[in-house]
Amino acid sequence: MKFSGRLSALQRVQYRRYWLGSFASIGATQLQIMGQGWLVFKLSGSALMLGYLGAATAIPAIVLTLFGGALADQLNKKAVLMVTSLIVALLLLTLAIADVAHLATAWLVILIAALISIVSGLDWPTRQSIFPLLIEREDMMSAVALNSIIWQSSRMMIPAIGGILIAYTGTWFIFVLCATGFFTMFLVISSLNIPTAKISPAPAFASTMQKVAEGLRFIATNKTFLVLISLSYAGMFFVSSYMQLMPAFSNLLEAGETGYGYLISITGVGSVVGTILVGSLQESRRLGRVILVSAFLSGLSVYLFSAATGYAITTQYAYPLAMVAGFTIAMFVSIFMITSMTVLQLQVPDKLRGRVMGLHGITYSLMPLGGLLTGFVSTFISAPAAIALNATVYLVIVITISISQVQIRRMDGSAFSPVS
Repeated sequence: MKFSGRLSALQRVQYRRYWLGSFASIGATQLQIMGQGWLVFKLSGSALMLGYLGAATAIPAIVLTLFGGALADQLNKKAVLMVTSLIVALLLLTLAIADVAHLATAWLVILIAALISIVSGLDWPTRQSIFPLLIEREDMMSAVALNSIIWQSSRMMIPAIGGILIAYTGTWFIFVLCATGFFTMFLVISSLNIPTAKISPAPAFASTMQKVAEGLRFIATNKTFLVLISLSYAGMFFVSSYMQLMPAFSNLLEAGETGYGYLISITGVGSVVGTILVGSLQESRRLGRVILVSAFLSGLSVYLFSAATGYAITTQYAYPLAMVAGFTIAMFVSIFMITSMTVLQLQVPDKLRGRVMGLHGITYSLMPLGGLLTGFVSTFISAPAAIALNATVYLVIVITISISQVQIRRMDGSAFSPVS
């Protein structure tokens, strides 16, 4: 099968199988996030409890990712992904049983979210280090974009369907589907045929802590990695964290279960559009400006979402405006994440890929952790005001980097080569 351009990575048979299989587990993750959020808010009615759920989702993954990246460079990557997929499937099945038996409490949901987060701390860096083994170097932008499409397209379709399913069946059914998705990924990973030398590196004698320290030193001493990873962290913590409180925003908008699903889905639509717009920017001479401008516009768009939800009672256009804002935020976040991650994947040495990209993977755990801060702040001011405050902090960071980091602003995509 012949593919080219944005789809070139799909001509690699093993990557194509991995990519198609990833729809199952990533779609399950999208359902899991919305199902857990809705159930916790239903059981507690508290934005702060949603923040606690975010902390439980984020903190274990952040801590474990520090070591997970080092382990991903040393362990059999295929075996690791098989085990993590199976464990998550069992945890979600346990949650489904507790939910249908009316034994679930907000704290039980949070506990299971924390256990899944622990497993994800090893799963995510392993995923980031295994997919480059399934492609050729010239397919990297294609593979990064295709990986993003999985997340964004599933976020576009799955939550809308999930909202309807919650309304007519309940969250327990959502968790059963999630368990099925992760078990499907287990079967797909087990079918991959990857040379043992690639997935099982020679045993290393350095301790795990030394391996982690080596990855941290690499980032600290390479300005591009330090700035882009720091900006990615800030973006997820201050901008995308509004997603963690989406059940509360849905309540303000009086949108119900289906409206909640559509609010999440529209962010998936925006992300897919952003992925398409990225196009072939890998070699753009203005790549640095694209990265910084997209970061700035994502933060600016949060103000519109804040205004829509803050004045929901006084205007009939609140829900449509919130949908437009969610679309715009996600589109610019997508452009920023794909372009910046491609830069990092092209420059990171293979021997450090698991650790460095694992540390970059902490980015995604900071979204729910930012939700804890936002949920806490919203107990003093409104949730819409809290996310507007977050956006202001982020815009200050982006402007500071744009002014002070000339090498990022002038980044030329055609000039990249691996760092030795």
